[in-house]
Amino acid sequence: MASLTVENYLKTIQQICGTADVAAKETRPATTGAIADALDVAPGTVTSMLKTLSESGLATYTPYEGARLTSQGSKLALRVMRRHRLIELFLATTLKMTWDEVHEEAEHMEHAVSDLLIDRIDAFLGFPSVDPHGDPIPRADGTLAEAAGRSLAEVAGGEAFRFTRVLDQSPEFLRFLSESNLTIGCRGEVRANRVESGALTVVVDGHVTTLGRDAAQKIVVANAEQ
Repeated sequence: MASLTVENYLKTIQQICGTADVAAKETRPATTGAIADALDVAPGTVTSMLKTLSESGLATYTPYEGARLTSQGSKLALRVMRRHRLIELFLATTLKMTWDEVHEEAEHMEHAVSDLLIDRIDAFLGFPSVDPHGDPIPRADGTLAEAAGRSLAEVAGGEAFRFTRVLDQSPEFLRFLSESNLTIGCRGEVRANRVESGALTVVVDGHVTTLGRDAAQKIVVANAEQ
């Protein structure tokens, strides 16, 4: 059985590699710096753990490049992600916790619950495909649906969109989005996308919000009709 620390590293690497294709339209390894930032630990600590994961056959690590999970490591990471995302949705659905509250609670619970309980939660919720942040939920068979969409920063002025996923799940950013009426499933329109100034103006339910390009790149959208 993997330790809590190992599970956290595997999940983090999987998430970093999994969101790279959405944010940058390419697949790349999880760098030491990105992992350190995500887990709030020193880069040297990350390097030591990546070497351990590599020796255990859970990841491949290349100095100055980063890490990728092996098939065994990915399987374990997806199990943890499945627990985490189903717990988040359960807390939001049954206890009515907000999307900026559920992440931290799920972090505490994901290592303690059994796969049997998670399967029961999955069935209770009707086998959902995404969590409260729009992240795809790994299936019981270990597969994960491909995350589709493009960043809001790529949407042209005058174009409508539907908000499907948020990549930055820090409480502060999520609360900002809620205050701006930007929540999963909402439909809106980009009033203007000023590349030269790095700002976008969007309208959702009559509420006008200006976003920096960095913030817009953390929001994944689909065509409004989809």
